[in-house]
Amino acid sequence: MEKELKVAVIGGGSWGTALVKILLNKNSYVNWWVRRQETVDYIKNYHRNPNYLRYAELYPERLLLSTDLKQIIDESDMLIFAIPAPFLKETLDKANITDLSDKIIVSAIKGIVPFENNIVGNFFQSKYNVKKKNIGVIAGPCHSEEVSMQKLSYLTIAFKDNEKANFLSGRLQTRFMKVSTTNDIIGTEYAAVLKNIIAIANGICIGLGYGDNFQAVLIVNAVREVKRFLSEVNPLSRDINETVYMGDIIVTAYSKFSRNRMFGNFIGKGYSVKSTMAEMKMVAEGYYAVKCIVEINKKHNVYMPITQAVYNIIYNRHSPFSEVKLLADKLN
Repeated sequence: MEKELKVAVIGGGSWGTALVKILLNKNSYVNWWVRRQETVDYIKNYHRNPNYLRYAELYPERLLLSTDLKQIIDESDMLIFAIPAPFLKETLDKANITDLSDKIIVSAIKGIVPFENNIVGNFFQSKYNVKKKNIGVIAGPCHSEEVSMQKLSYLTIAFKDNEKANFLSGRLQTRFMKVSTTNDIIGTEYAAVLKNIIAIANGICIGLGYGDNFQAVLIVNAVREVKRFLSEVNPLSRDINETVYMGDIIVTAYSKFSRNRMFGNFIGKGYSVKSTMAEMKMVAEGYYAVKCIVEINKKHNVYMPITQAVYNIIYNRHSPFSEVKLLADKLN
């Protein structure tokens, strides 16, 4: 690119912390917004995030670290958002952000904005005047915990503009992080949303006592479900077997680090949604996403038995045992 862009990470959670860690590994300076002043003070004093990935060493001398979102946005060219989708609109509203038309926006959120029923890229286009060419997505398969431990991981960067995609991949590529690019922005965003719903479904089945054989069939059917949905909402030549789609589904459904799988596991064991959230103390994006996807699918009418089963259990309060038993007869 003509100039070296100033990059900011918006969000102090596990994924935000992991992204900052990757960017700092390239000896780069990073702007970083976190919600609480005590987090800022702790990072400056102890070089660790006190709440997430505490084993990841950070370098505050190369950070512009602030709780002032407007300051971070004003000081940056490219904004990587890593805030849970349910809090995105509220965070921007509180900071009185009304226009981002001169910024490059990258979503690392993997969720749908509730009540808007919109993926993050479309939300920024419609609400904040961001141009399509300036919208990007960071997708997996990639768990923040393994990134912070510098275990070999893979990311996919989606942009319509190859120059921006190559710039960001260059900033994220390290000895432990391999990065590829794609122009399928909508497909990667929706796939990242759907894999969280699938992980909840798998967690519910594990909580109910279903074994590996059933889980394998569930995941195969889930991949088909994702393919059907993506083909309807964004017809495009894509290979669902690529890691950004299938790989992300598999790791989120099976990994011990998956909070959506954990959420489903609690539900399958008989916990209520409220008690599950209290127990986890973390946001499971799939909980919010499944309601949005069901609403969106009223327009498209795609056959999505796994998504519908998760919705029925979580929002219609159907018995997990009965609902999964009905679902099992629809899988092959």
